[in-house]
Amino acid sequence: MLRILTSGESHGPALTAVIEGIPAGLGITADSINRYLALRQMGYGRGRRQAIEHDSVEILSGVRHGRTLPGPITLVVRNRDYQNWQARMTAEPSDHPGAPILCPRPGHADLAGTLKYDLTDIRDVLERSSARTTAALVAAGSVCRALLGEIGIGVYGYVVAIGAVSSRAADPEKLSLEQPAIDASPVRCADPEAGDRMVAAIDAASQNGDTLGGAFEVVAVGCPPGLGAHTQWDRRLDARLACAMMSIQAVKAVEIGAGMPGARMPGSEVHDELLYDENLGFHRSRNNAGGIEGGISNGEPVVVRCGMKPLPTLKNRLRSVNVETHEAVQAHFERSDVCAVPAASVIAEAMMCIILAEATLDRFGGDSIEAFRRNAAATRAELAKRGYSGVRWSSR
Repeated sequence: MLRILTSGESHGPALTAVIEGIPAGLGITADSINRYLALRQMGYGRGRRQAIEHDSVEILSGVRHGRTLPGPITLVVRNRDYQNWQARMTAEPSDHPGAPILCPRPGHADLAGTLKYDLTDIRDVLERSSARTTAALVAAGSVCRALLGEIGIGVYGYVVAIGAVSSRAADPEKLSLEQPAIDASPVRCADPEAGDRMVAAIDAASQNGDTLGGAFEVVAVGCPPGLGAHTQWDRRLDARLACAMMSIQAVKAVEIGAGMPGARMPGSEVHDELLYDENLGFHRSRNNAGGIEGGISNGEPVVVRCGMKPLPTLKNRLRSVNVETHEAVQAHFERSDVCAVPAASVIAEAMMCIILAEATLDRFGGDSIEAFRRNAAATRAELAKRGYSGVRWSSR
């Protein structure tokens, strides 16, 4: 029911997202989207590109007087840096296209993409493979976040590691209160002391011409039981979330709940025993499953952790090979971040919002927001009859 398509290049005129399937009547403003576009640009260790771009969205279709219409929504984020790249990025034939990039960067799509598409200039690959293109997804995810908020689902993210420095995990039940302080942290960390050490680690990597990766968690609070399905591989909620998270540039690992540590524990310590009382109804002793069992949400917070590799564009350039002459060279260097883990956590929030919006529309349907809310409320009432009180089904 929900379809999202994005387009645009890193140094092209703009990035665009088209969203189809959002119910009519959802409250949307440019300011509500711009908040998350600004968060995506923040974070200690970002490069000079963030000083050039000041992302803001233009809503070109699908919204009237602050409410969604029945048709597709079109969102555009302009690239301010395009004014410096028009000659190299014009859509028209050019007699002066600029020197081609011939030295691929290890860890990027450069060489694989050049070989796949029979290209002679790596720029034809790197412009679309760039993480700059995620601005369109963050804009689309902000619309999906508003939809989830209509039925009390909140999505929150924070950094748990940068390089060798780790931080405590946040309490899902307190995330709505802690999120403003997390967003104010230069590294989006819930632990100020660990955050200071992360900043120092980024400084050290910068001085060495190196980059740092890390890990972050994204938590959805207020998810009802029944999102996703066990019936097909591509309908399982955990599979859909893992796919979305792995689509983020530089993310190389995804865990749901206990993840890899759970693989080293006996079953008696991993599985979340079922309990029941009159106030809570069905509930669990813990949440090692990360809110998903058998591909279906179980009413507990949905917890996803992602591991992000260090960015592969380094000032101390890595060894490479010229794709034309096959000579040994140093890899191409273009502006790059030292660390983008905080920004990736914002992108991951957007991706979780998109997947959960798909899953809630699958579950509740509704051509209008009123119908969507009404169907969700009816499901809540039915679940209560069956012993699930819904106490945990609300982030409000």
